Amino acid sequence: MAENKTQFNEDSSAVQTHLSIMQDIIQRMAENSRSCKTWCITIVSAVLVLVALVEGPDYILIALAPAFLFLFLDTYYLALERGFRKSFETFVEKLHAAAEDISSDLYVVETTGSRLSYFFRSLLSFSILPFYFMLFLIIGGLFFWLGVCA
Repeated sequence: MAENKTQFNEDSSAVQTHLSIMQDIIQRMAENSRSCKTWCITIVSAVLVLVALVEGPDYILIALAPAFLFLFLDTYYLALERGFRKSFETFVEKLHAAAEDISSDLYVVETTGSRLSYFFRSLLSFSILPFYFMLFLIIGGLFFWLGVCA
């Protein structure tokens, strides 16, 4: 009995659709990461304005809760984006090698690699660490400044 192996090339509509889906997922993860930063700044700023109205330095620490939540969520989205990018690159490498059958990969959209590893590397990335470090520095600075001045 003959084996049914379909050869795909980069011009195949199935391959183009698969790559398009992967690119859309990667773009959506990047957009989610950007939205996390926007919402984080908005919510932390609102909390700090309310604290300024109440004039209580102890309440500034409430701003740490959304900051930590968005730090975790932003890192998670960046880790997913990196995993999908790695999956995309692996698929393209298999496609260009033409020695491997990619038909099983066409119908699977998942990340490649260790998610925990991606998470910790994303936490230390240039797009996460400086942003949240400065945010925590501002919150801590306001806490100590208002505590000393009060």
